[in-house]
Amino acid sequence: MFSYAAWRQGYSKYWQYDPVKLELLDRFEREVMKRFEHFQVPVIRLKPGLPKTAICRVFEKVNTQSEQLNFFDLATACFASQDFSLRDDWAKREERLKQHRVLQTVKETDYIACVALVATYHQRQQAIAAGTPTQQLPAVACSREEVLDLSLADYQKYADQVVVGYEEAARFLYGQKIQTAENLPYQIQLVALAAILAVVGYPQDRVRAKLEWFWCGSCAALYTSWHERRASRDMVEVPIWLNGGGELPNTVQMAHLQAERLLLVRRRHGAVYKAINALLRKNGAIDFAAGEALAEINLFNDPINSHHIFPVAYCKKQGIDKDRYNSLVNLTPLSRLSNQKIGGKAPSQYLRVLEAEGISRRRMDEILRSHLIEPETLRADDFESFLSKRAYALMDLVNRAMGKTSTGGLMEIASNPTSKRASA
Repeated sequence: MFSYAAWRQGYSKYWQYDPVKLELLDRFEREVMKRFEHFQVPVIRLKPGLPKTAICRVFEKVNTQSEQLNFFDLATACFASQDFSLRDDWAKREERLKQHRVLQTVKETDYIACVALVATYHQRQQAIAAGTPTQQLPAVACSREEVLDLSLADYQKYADQVVVGYEEAARFLYGQKIQTAENLPYQIQLVALAAILAVVGYPQDRVRAKLEWFWCGSCAALYTSWHERRASRDMVEVPIWLNGGGELPNTVQMAHLQAERLLLVRRRHGAVYKAINALLRKNGAIDFAAGEALAEINLFNDPINSHHIFPVAYCKKQGIDKDRYNSLVNLTPLSRLSNQKIGGKAPSQYLRVLEAEGISRRRMDEILRSHLIEPETLRADDFESFLSKRAYALMDLVNRAMGKTSTGGLMEIASNPTSKRASA
């Protein structure tokens, strides 16, 4: 291709200038060679002064037909110009982090966002120490702009600290009975938690109780929208609060799980559901059939899933409203064996089955109460009374975890079949 004239001459000589071979050669030149010679290669010139965010947009625009580029890819390219392989560095750190089951789903974008949070936090602290006016303080953030503004020097300075923060986060979550990545209400809140613990360290007992902040964010679903902004605000407010200064963080102030929400939540993989399941495990919930704490069963990879307490088949026969029997209040984490024992039977029937297999009535009552279920409501197959009492108990569990006290209006809503419905 790049020495065609010489090649053509050699070809012609080899075939002794045979007209048939030369005609084939002419066709080859027209249909193949000329296409390459006249092919227009698009070129985009990027001036050295362009900000990284602008360069990022250019790469995304021209790359739309291939794999989407994320800010980790672009940070990798930026650091590569300084002879540093961000991807190789992440691979080593990823191997270390994923030794913890709860950190199995930490992505490279989560990790680099966490580094950006820690780096911008320290930049702000340095500005405060230098006497910079409040309105001129640098922002603490983890959006793509902050990630792309991250210098290699800052990355190398804080990367180890971030890994330790993630490990401390895993330690904290384990204590909260969030033992696997599937149990996490929000991945972005893990980013914030790791960043906070990276700068504060694992707190002492008197301070650890303040990490009710975690439950405020997850139970009240505050990380569902504008999550990067929420993480940035928490990164500014929570470390000060944990160290005994500042006001109550906005996430703690704003946290409020409305009573209706318990009846409206039907997503088994949503943040509120995962948070309440974790609180039930932390509260000592015991599997109906196995008779073991769910937290211990979870450790050995036995599948624990969400199951109806009043079975769907039974509720349909009784004409119970679908929205009510599918609400979070009628769901609880149980093993596959427990679900098989429950089947589609009335609660009073499956309780008799379990007790006939060797579980005493007293022990069965203890197991049910560990799920915040009043035993007599199940033995009487009283769905409305069950729903009302369990909703109240769940609300109390959540409020205690968040450091709140109000449960007003719950009983009325829980016992009213015609209360307002909405998707959640």
